[in-house]
This record gives sequence, C-alpha cells and structure tokens, in this order.
Amino acid sequence: MGITEKIDKITGISTDYLTTLPPAPRSVKIELTGKCNFQCNFCAHSQRLRDVDEMSPELYKRLVRELRDAGVDELGVFYLGESFTCKWLPEAIRYAKQECGFPYVFLTTNGSLASPEKVTACMEAGLDSLKFSLNYADEEQFKQIAQVKGSLFNKIADNVKTAYEARKAGGYQCGLYASYIEYDGEQGQRINSYIEELRPYVDELYALPLYNQAALVENDEWAFVQGNRGRLNNLRDPLPCWSIFTEGHISFDGRLSACCFDHDSRFDMGDLNQSSFMDAWHSEKFTSLRAAHLKKNVDNSICEKCVIYE
Repeated sequence: MGITEKIDKITGISTDYLTTLPPAPRSVKIELTGKCNFQCNFCAHSQRLRDVDEMSPELYKRLVRELRDAGVDELGVFYLGESFTCKWLPEAIRYAKQECGFPYVFLTTNGSLASPEKVTACMEAGLDSLKFSLNYADEEQFKQIAQVKGSLFNKIADNVKTAYEARKAGGYQCGLYASYIEYDGEQGQRINSYIEELRPYVDELYALPLYNQAALVENDEWAFVQGNRGRLNNLRDPLPCWSIFTEGHISFDGRLSACCFDHDSRFDMGDLNQSSFMDAWHSEKFTSLRAAHLKKNVDNSICEKCVIYE
C-alpha cells in the first residue's frame, strides 16, 4: 500500500471511529524532538510559541510499547519538529520495529539533514516510509520562506537522490515519497519544474494545500485551506476533523494533542507522564471535543478559529 492510500485511510473516518469514544487510533505521531532547523513563515513553529526540547528515550520507549499494546499499527517518529536533528532517531525506529513489532514506522522530513549516512541508518533500523516535504519553488523563495542559507535548497534535492541510491544499494524495503505545496501562477510553474526533476527518485509524489496551522498563520498573499482536509486530490470536509478520531499526536514533553498543528499547547488533551495513552484518548476533554465535531458545530471550542464553516 502506497503513502497516498494510507493517508486517505486515515483522513477518511470510518464508521467505527465516528464516536466520542473511538478505539485506539490507527496511527500515532510521536515527537522525538520539538526542534527544527528551519523557520518557515508558513509554519507556526517560526513564531516560537512553545519552548522545545527532546523527548527522553525512557518516555519514548514506555509510550511506544503502550501504543502497540493498545492496537496502534502505524507509528510516525515525528510531529512538529525535525527528527533528523535527533541523534537517537535510528534507535527509536529500531525499538518500534524490532522490540515492539510495529508493522509500519514512517517519517516526514524537510530533507536538509537527511544525509546518506543518516538515511541508511534509519533504513537499516527498519524504517518503512520516508517522505520529503518539498515546499519551495527555487533557492530564492527557499531563503525567504525557510529563513536559512540558500545552499540547503540544493542539498535537499541531493538528499532525495542519495536516499534513492542508498535504498537501492542496501536492498531496503523503505518507501520513498515526497509532498509539495500547491502554488499557483509563476510559483506553481517553478515548483512543478523542481518536483519533476525529483519524481524519478520517489515512489509517489503528491500535492498538499496550504494549511492555516490551527489559524496561527495569516498572510494576505496566500490562500489557506480550513482545518486539515488531507491531500489536495482528496480533500475531506473540515468537520468532523479526522485528526481527533483516527490519529494521535504526542509532543516531546508527553502531551496528547487533539491537533496536528498544536504549536501552542491549547489542544492538550492529557499528560501522558501521568496517565496512560488510552485514558487520555478517552478523556472528558477529548470526548467533549469529539461530540462537537460530530454535531459539526465547534462554536466556542478550541477548534473554532481553525475551521471556517457555515
């Protein structure tokens, strides 16, 4: 099963999950680190709304074991931070795959630190999916948006290509994927040229809309999509939001969030340092929020600003 099919299964909420007390989510993203080496102005991370650090390996191991025992099948070893800044990333993958038996471990990266050596170590550890976020049309736009040195733009493209070669050389089964933001006009033409150069090196390449990141990002020049409606060619209704029914999101400090863009902790549903994952997944705060989504009325809730609705 390719990445877009997996994404569509998560964003398309099946009937058994359309309840205030759904079973364990199919997928959970766990944040090894909240740090990122980019300061993209379309991402609320650049606003520094929270202090960031790394998750302790001890907490990670406890949670990952618990998630697998609860029935979670897909583990993302990332959330809001850039996981290639974490030195024990391969060990985290190995523990999830070999010690806990996760069928599918996946990772999304901005690509700048995904060197051949690091990617090979992750593939050796058992990584099933590596996706590159290709969100810049050219070096000049990259410098303006990511707010880092322009030479990293070409480094990302090189790392996509060397990941392909590393997989081939090692005979690894890791899927290689890429996503990109759908720009329009001249920017759209430029990014299309860039992604076409890299298309031969990935198994699937797909477009994403520009998310408003829980209404934390505003720009008069950009057109944001309400909520998180999935990938561009299969947009879902913004309500109910799949994120609170079919996928869990755990921050580096052990907080279970109701949102895939929780940059300011307002979506905190429970402290996993003090409670089990399933207790937090079925907490009163979470069940109340799900009830509002099922009614398609999130007035006066933490989701109100993110979801534009009639």
